[in-house]
This record gives sequence, C-alpha cells and structure tokens, in this order.
Amino acid sequence: VQLVESGGGLVQAGGSLRLSCVASGSDFSRNALGWYRQAPGKEREFVAGITNGGSTLYADSVKGRFTISRDNNKNTVYLQMNGLKPEDTAMYYCAVASSVLSLELYKYDYSGQGTLVTVSS
Repeated sequence: VQLVESGGGLVQAGGSLRLSCVASGSDFSRNALGWYRQAPGKEREFVAGITNGGSTLYADSVKGRFTISRDNNKNTVYLQMNGLKPEDTAMYYCAVASSVLSLELYKYDYSGQGTLVTVSS
C-alpha cells in the first residue's frame, strides 16, 4: 500500500492550494480518508476526514476554509485550501482508516510521506 501526496508549495496569506493524495495497492473506496498536518515542533493534528459515502468532518481551525473530497474511481482524496493563513504552514499527510472517528482518534491504517505547505505573511 502506498499513499502519495502532492500539491504543496509556497503561497501568500489569503491564497489557495489544492492537495491530492493517490492511494495504491488496495481499493479504499470503503474506507474513510483524511488529512493531518504537523507544524515544526508541534504534534500532528487532524485536519479533515471524509467517509466512503462522502460525509465530512473538519477541525475547527479549518472549517469554512478547507474542503475535503474524494474520487473513488481514482482512489484519490483532495484537500482544497482557501484563505490560507501563516498558521496553516505544516507538512500535510493523508491517511486511510476504517472510519472518520478513527481518523479523529489518530487510529489510521496507512499514511503518506507528506507534502509541505508554507504560507507567507
């Protein structure tokens, strides 16, 4: 199983980025998919999760600015990030779990290597 994130980069505050994560090695259409982030010197934190049926959950810090979506035909999960702030700067990781609750509890089965998002002020 392999998860590969892409789409990170350097953006000014207020800008947007779209992250993608392609999962290979198994069919994850029945799993929950999600995103975490980890800023330098900080713990990894849950960002967003999406069920196999498309229901979503967001951390309060990103609600209204970030949108998670998935394409089961492509085994891909996306994170559209708008209104980026310097405090969003972090390494972003996608993950696979049995449920969104499991994602919230950091009980994921697989995670990728991450893509770096840097937001300048």
